[in-house]
Amino acid sequence: MRVLPARRLASSALCAVLLTAVAAPTALAADADQAPRQGERSAPRAPLPGADALLAQVKSLGDAGGVLAAVAPLLDSALKADKGQLPKEQATQLATAAKDAIQKASAAAPATPTALAAPAVPATPAAPSAPGAPGPGKHGKTVAAAIADVKAEALTALGTSVDTLAAATTSGDAAKVAPAAGGVVAAEVNVLAATLLGGGLPAPNLPGLPKLPSLPAAAPAVPAAPSLPAAPNPVTG
Repeated sequence: MRVLPARRLASSALCAVLLTAVAAPTALAADADQAPRQGERSAPRAPLPGADALLAQVKSLGDAGGVLAAVAPLLDSALKADKGQLPKEQATQLATAAKDAIQKASAAAPATPTALAAPAVPATPAAPSAPGAPGPGKHGKTVAAAIADVKAEALTALGTSVDTLAAATTSGDAAKVAPAAGGVVAAEVNVLAATLLGGGLPAPNLPGLPKLPSLPAAAPAVPAAPSLPAAPNPVTG
């Protein structure tokens, strides 16, 4: 085996030393740059005060906005089509997309609270409760349950109106399209109203806007049934 000349060995060693000298500071700088980032990732995140309530409001608006955005293409296509008629495949596709969004919003809505049973009638008249005290309303339902029912009904009605419009756009009768489209728009307004009044959103503060009606703080309490009169004592002889 031939031995390499000393000059070539020295040259190779010098190149290795120079490469090490150049690469080492770069590697150290990269490590130093990554250290603060790793520290940032491992540091615990402090919760933002009030974020949970705001996120719930944002989700409520997002669900309503998603429904309206999904229904808009069907309305737009029907109202711009020749005599309001669409190919059956297109009408089905647009209606399916709209109803999928409605179904998703219905599934994301909070579950309706269990209805409270009406209290048993006491033997003696109960003391009247304080005015405005929260309690079960008609049929034992709370206000929160009633609001959830209204929103669910609004979404269901919107789905039905979408089906009606899709059928009108393939019926061959132009006279059916405009009323069906108006029904969809009215159903969308109902969904928005149910979202705004029952979604825990802040009241609008636009200058000059008329004051919107507010929902009652609690449903009226079920009145207690009157007690039966006491039986008369028998006459003693």
